[in-house]
Formats: sequence, structure tokens, C-alpha cells
Amino acid sequence: MKIAKVGDLIEFKDGLRGIVEKVNENSVIVDLTYMDNYRELELEEKTVINHKNYKIINESIKL
Repeated sequence: MKIAKVGDLIEFKDGLRGIVEKVNENSVIVDLTYMDNYRELELEEKTVINHKNYKIINESIKL
């Protein structure tokens, strides 16, 4: 299992995407405002995702 780094774009939970802001021992904190429709989906700006539950889409996107 490859662990994401700060700035990586990840995908999780049926297509949601976000940018990793912080890497913890068992999870990452993700900024969901990357998605244009995050407000329409009524999501919080940030969420926590376990390392087992995401896939890295693109590494180290510049914020």
C-alpha cells in the first residue's frame, strides 16, 4: 500500500476527490474544495480518510 504525501490528489468513496493536507500514522486529512461541486454535495471542506480507503490519482499537485 502506497501512502499519499501532502499535495497528492486522492480518490475515495465512489469518486470523491481531494488534496492531501496532512499525513497521519493511519490516515490523511483531505481538502475537498478541489472538487467544483463539493458544495452541491453538501460536504465539509475537509475530511479524514484511512490509508486503506483511497487511491492516489496524481502526486504532489501545487496548491
